[in-house]
Parts: sequence; structure tokens; C-alpha cells
Amino acid sequence: MNAPGTFHIEARDGQARTGRLTTAHGVVETPIFMPVGTQGTVKSLCPRDLTELGTQILLGNTYHLYLRPGDELVAKMGGLHRFMRWDGPILTDSGGFQVFSLSGLRKITSEGVEFQSHIDGSRHFFSPEKVVSIQKNLGSDIMMVLDECVPFGADKAYTEKSLALTTKWAGQCRAALPPGSGQLMFGIVQGGFFKDLRRQSAEEICSLGFEGHALGGLSVGESRAEMYDILHAAAPFLPDAKPKYLMGVGAPSDLVEGVAAGIDMFDCVLPTRNARNGTLYTRKGKVNIKRAEYREDDSPLDPDCDCYACTNFSRAYLRHLYIAKELLSYRLNTIHNISFFLTLMRDVREAIRQGRFAALKAEIQAMYPPDGVDKRPE
Repeated sequence: MNAPGTFHIEARDGQARTGRLTTAHGVVETPIFMPVGTQGTVKSLCPRDLTELGTQILLGNTYHLYLRPGDELVAKMGGLHRFMRWDGPILTDSGGFQVFSLSGLRKITSEGVEFQSHIDGSRHFFSPEKVVSIQKNLGSDIMMVLDECVPFGADKAYTEKSLALTTKWAGQCRAALPPGSGQLMFGIVQGGFFKDLRRQSAEEICSLGFEGHALGGLSVGESRAEMYDILHAAAPFLPDAKPKYLMGVGAPSDLVEGVAAGIDMFDCVLPTRNARNGTLYTRKGKVNIKRAEYREDDSPLDPDCDCYACTNFSRAYLRHLYIAKELLSYRLNTIHNISFFLTLMRDVREAIRQGRFAALKAEIQAMYPPDGVDKRPE
């Protein structure tokens, strides 16, 4: 196997591309969707489920694992892979987004961010070096730098100040984990909704020698048109030879739009959160399983899906479980939604190899329009 950090691009179709990223725990085929296992688990699923679904890489979260059970405990247990019994690659977010989402419970300084735990109100401090130390304890294959996620609507003066802080912190993170450790580090490009600042951020971040780069600060309240505009403007600023990651964006229409812009990696809580809310994804559109029309529907949720939920249970049964608030509802719904997203990305990779990605993108965006008015099955 190649050394961790090796990234080979195998096929292109326009800006869309397929590749292979080598990590210490295996090779990831891109473009890829990473199911979110915030606290060391993808809610309601076990690692065997994820393996059977074809999951290649999971996402964990520094903020949550630091607070509970604690990164030092995870290290004592042999690292996050051994602790949760997942043998594949793991990417850990730095926790910056969660900390900055605390709003009134945190205070930003040039040294880092002080915040109160959402669990018990205890006070903590994340410096760039602390975030790296936590992720070393977790033992993730890819760690993210500490950054400030600029709120939507921030003016240019604030965004420029934030950008300078993000660049400073990124340099400190890189110094705390030099290349060659086996753990990879991705830098995060910020700059809000100002294209010149996005370019500036990319130039500064990409000069620091990271193994990959991410676009942060999108899907924070802006319209789809605004997000796509910045996405297509900023993605070309990232080095072509390294993986490109669009953080926290995961609606089906957004995934194919991101791939069209050259993005290789995605994560989002959408499939798991919506599964628990009874919203399921199919290649004929969304299904709201709690609707009365499915009460006597003996057909599978999606006849074209080979996941455990679709090959064994009817819509009527899935509706019954949801209405009855049975735990099995969360499990079966999550199995299906994760299967849909991973299958979509597998189809994307194959379409790129065959030079028909544009047709697949049009099909997905017709079924899941970027304006949010999704079609429902007949």
C-alpha cells in the first residue's frame, strides 16, 4: 500500500474526478460521502452494519469526544478505532464548528477559544495545539485544523479578521503535527461569501503543506444559489493534486453539484437525522414514512434498493415502527438512508469513469431540486 497521504486521480469527466486516497487504515475511493459518527457511533448502527453497507470512512468529532468520554480515555482504550471497533479510516472534525455554534457560551481570542460545555456548563479552552493533541489521542486517520466558521451575513471587515485568525491557527496546527506522522491533516479555507477573500484564504492555507484541503463556512444559512456560486468560485483555488473536502454539505443535489466543482469528500448529518425524523431517500424522491397513505402499503420502500430494510420490510411496517416510536424504526431507516447516500456516490464514481456524469447529475437534481421542492413518488 502507498504511504498515507498518497492521492491518485484515476478518471475525470469535466471538473468531476475519481481518485484513491491512502490512509493508515486503508484506501478511500473518491468522491466519497462520510457518514457522521459524532460520538464514536453512527446513531443506531453498529460497525458491522456500516461495513455491510460499503462505508469506506467515518467522521468523528473532537469537541464531543473530548467532552465525553474524554480523549485521554479513548487513548487509554487504544484509540478511537479500537474503542468503537471500526477498522476503516476515520476523519475527525476539529470541533471548531460546534464551539462557534455555542454563540454566547464561548469567547474567541488570538490564542484560541474558551467555551462552556453544552453538557454541564464546565469551562474549557481549545487552542490549535490542544485540538491537535486531542486528535492525536483519538488516533484519527485525518484530522482537521482549528478554524473559525464565519456566520452567514458577516461583513467583510469581520470576515477578513476571522480569516487572519484561521490562517494563524492553521499554521500552529501544522507545526504541532509535521508531515510524516501517519496521521494526515487537512487545512480549511474560509473567507465567507467574498470571492477575493476565498482566494486569499486558499493561497495562505495551501502554502502550509497540508495533505488535503477543505472548504468551510458553507451551508450556514445562505441560499443554494449563493452556496453554489462560492463553491464553484473557490474550489478551483484548491490544489488539483490533493483531495478537496466540502464540509457539512450533503443533500443529494449538493453532492452532485460539489462533485461537478471537483470536490472529492463530503459529510453531513442529513441521512441519519432525517432517518430518525421519518424522511427517507429513494431514487424516485423523498418518502415521508409517517404519512397515512403508507398505512396499508405492502410494497418495499425502494424496489431498486438492496439494503436490509428494503429487501425485507414493507412501507406499512416501516410506518408502523415510526408511529409506534419503536427503536427498530431508527435502525432500519438509518440503514436505508446511509445505503442511499453511499450507493449514490458509487454511481457517481462509475458515471465519471464512463463519461456520463452530467446525465447523472441532471437526473439527481431533477429528483432532488436544489430549490428544495423535492418530487415524491407517484
